[in-house]
Amino acid sequence: MDFAAARQRLVDHLRERGRVDDERVLDALAIVPRHEFVPESHREGAYRDRPLPIGQGQTISAPHMVAIMADLLDLRPGDAVLEIGTGCGYHAAVTAETVGSEGVYSVEYHDDLAEDAREQLAELGYDEVSVRAGDGKEGWPEHAPYDRAYLTCAASEFPQSVVEQVRPGGYVLGPIGNRRQTLVRARRRADGSLDREDHGGVRFVELQ
Repeated sequence: MDFAAARQRLVDHLRERGRVDDERVLDALAIVPRHEFVPESHREGAYRDRPLPIGQGQTISAPHMVAIMADLLDLRPGDAVLEIGTGCGYHAAVTAETVGSEGVYSVEYHDDLAEDAREQLAELGYDEVSVRAGDGKEGWPEHAPYDRAYLTCAASEFPQSVVEQVRPGGYVLGPIGNRRQTLVRARRRADGSLDREDHGGVRFVELQ
């Protein structure tokens, strides 16, 4: 299978749908080899616009959702970004293409997934992405403050520790809700409160 051609067709499809305003996000999706992050048994479907299982009851998000989230975060080169839920590392790689690998810090609940993601990211040249296993609800305070933070898994509310690690004026983004989830982007005010925007219904695995 010609994975490069399939990847470009996917990006062209996303561009035609017009849901992503930042062309740099689409450029990142055109570069990152999604098929390298999915189990070999699912590689033939790596460039279909849908989530795929990656083990431990977790999934790799559909490409359009990764693109929409990156677009909403308004990522800039040099930003420090906290990701909660590394999974297989694909979303972190897309973020790294936009801000630079050294600015991406990702926390994964499952030890095995964290180790696999770290190895795969390094093999593909994203060795400066920092990945650790731990409780994502606690964030990664050692590298705070962050310009942006996002959740790749659903929570009933943004974890307070994560919010506190985002600088005033920075964004936090994620699927919020239990049975019904909404993609929420929030800007942190100077007093620590959040100015929230809803961006439609979504469906993600739950934060552990």
